[in-house]
Amino acid sequence: MKKRKIGKSDLYVSQIGLGCMSIGTEEKNALQIIETALDWGINYLDTADLYDQGLNEEFVGKAIKSKRQDVILATKVGNRFEKGKEGWSWDPSKAYIKKAVKASLQRLQTDYIDLYQLHGGTIEDNIDETIEAFEELKQEGIIRYYGISSIRPNVIREYVAKSSIVSVMMQYSILDRRPEEQVLSLLKDHEISVVARGPVAKGILTDRQLNMSSNSLIQNGYLDYSFSEIEQVVHKLNEQVAKGRSLTEIALQYCLYEDVVASVVAGASSVDQVIGNCTAATSAPLTANEIIGIREITKASVYEQHR
Repeated sequence: MKKRKIGKSDLYVSQIGLGCMSIGTEEKNALQIIETALDWGINYLDTADLYDQGLNEEFVGKAIKSKRQDVILATKVGNRFEKGKEGWSWDPSKAYIKKAVKASLQRLQTDYIDLYQLHGGTIEDNIDETIEAFEELKQEGIIRYYGISSIRPNVIREYVAKSSIVSVMMQYSILDRRPEEQVLSLLKDHEISVVARGPVAKGILTDRQLNMSSNSLIQNGYLDYSFSEIEQVVHKLNEQVAKGRSLTEIALQYCLYEDVVASVVAGASSVDQVIGNCTAATSAPLTANEIIGIREITKASVYEQHR
């Protein structure tokens, strides 16, 4: 498994990471998924305190306890919740971040976090206060680096200008090319890496048959694609680009073509999915002509809000 460096940090992460949100609440299965990922060369695990109200972090902590030094551990903060109660509220305050990190450390059974990420954010937040919290945690050695998880260009620009973030996690795929308009070049210019999530677009860009799609996808489509447009794109990708390769390979390799992308975080709810993702991520890279072909088939969409 090849590794890439996250921004200006000294974190070298596997070019595919495990998005832990999908591992579920059954401990044995969850631990098997994580252990399989590590066995296949994934060293980058991405979780969040919000996932299953901390249970996800607990599973990750158990899985990596004996091999902590070999893992790049990322988690997130900003969504305030109470265990056992439904829902959550947004709280990027310094006081809450300082409190929440302690709870995450306890659940993860570690004394430091490699990459601590703000789990969202709006332009109305007190961004200076949030940055101050992360900088203090860095100075205290509780976190090594920090980043944000956001698809809002106005928020991303603020953090690029004011903070020492090393990464931005954002949705990016063949069916969501919005980051290509401005964001990828902005981050590349400032040596800040992208951590790409949603690379297979809710399973559309896999070899799962589209006729098995949910009613919601059939009725509403995906982002600015109608279901009929999705069918056309998937058909053209298979006929003109994949040519025998799996659609998952094409999807992951599309994201990895951009060198500003440090890692593609793919979720998995089974061991087989982990193996499939790892196989796809270590397959042959796409050529420049294949990238051009994909971009001719798909939409170069733009962010319409939070600009």
